[in-house]
Amino acid sequence: MDSDERQPMSDDICFLDGEFLPLAEARISPLDRGFLFGDGVYEVIPVYHGRLFRFDAHMARLERSLGETRIDAPYDRPRWRELMEALTERRGGGDLSLYLQVTRGAPQRRDHAFPDGQRPTVFMMASPLTPPDPRGRRVILVDDTRGSRCDIKSVSLLANVLLRQAALDAGADEAVVVRDGQVTEGAASNLFIVEDGTVITPPNSPRLLPGITRDLILELAAGDGIPCREAAVSLAALRGADEVWLSSSTKEIIPVTHINDETVAEGRAGPVWRRMRQLYDSFKATLADGDRREAAST
Repeated sequence: MDSDERQPMSDDICFLDGEFLPLAEARISPLDRGFLFGDGVYEVIPVYHGRLFRFDAHMARLERSLGETRIDAPYDRPRWRELMEALTERRGGGDLSLYLQVTRGAPQRRDHAFPDGQRPTVFMMASPLTPPDPRGRRVILVDDTRGSRCDIKSVSLLANVLLRQAALDAGADEAVVVRDGQVTEGAASNLFIVEDGTVITPPNSPRLLPGITRDLILELAAGDGIPCREAAVSLAALRGADEVWLSSSTKEIIPVTHINDETVAEGRAGPVWRRMRQLYDSFKATLADGDRREAAST
């Protein structure tokens, strides 16, 4: 059954392989390769005021992840938008976190080799998006135990899960990974530092996930005349930074006040972060009026 407009609105509706249905009724085969191998990719797209946030940027990253993993794209962008907007409407609009996942599907037998002609499994759900907590966060530094393709937004997230849990076990909020003396990102976030008034973030590479929110922060900073650049961030630079931030689609932009047992600068959100927070909130507010819908989707 393909999706249509006859199905009712629900607060727990999801989309699975062409059908909108209650989340509790969604089922996949135990032979699905996402379940057996973590063989799939995903995206998380914020929805503000019922509107998809930077849709094209998220789709470009999804298409890249699908291409790098050689999973056939199940839909083109217009169809993705149609389905996402339908799911958003069924969830009542407002502010949501829309999660989508595409796996290589469920062949008839378990085999590491790619199955020929297998239809991908497509799943989407939407959850209420809570406002970001502006309090300063604690992070710990950990060795990067992940693989060499962190740039693919894969559902194979066991290493990230272990790193994040290590942070929680230590009484922190996030784990920042270190590889070869360089810090790259958090287990579930991108990383920024402020040094002498300049915003710096590690450049995109296979060592980190290219962040949609990360890119927006750079755009907003440049548009406001705040110096910013992409450059490698050493462990020493992180520890000596005037400010440290994390960003993600659902957390937006948050300050870091403690790294391990060390205080970042004065132990509170800095002035550059406060300005960026204003810029980010102003950008989101334009979506409510519809004045910059195109700017929010490119």
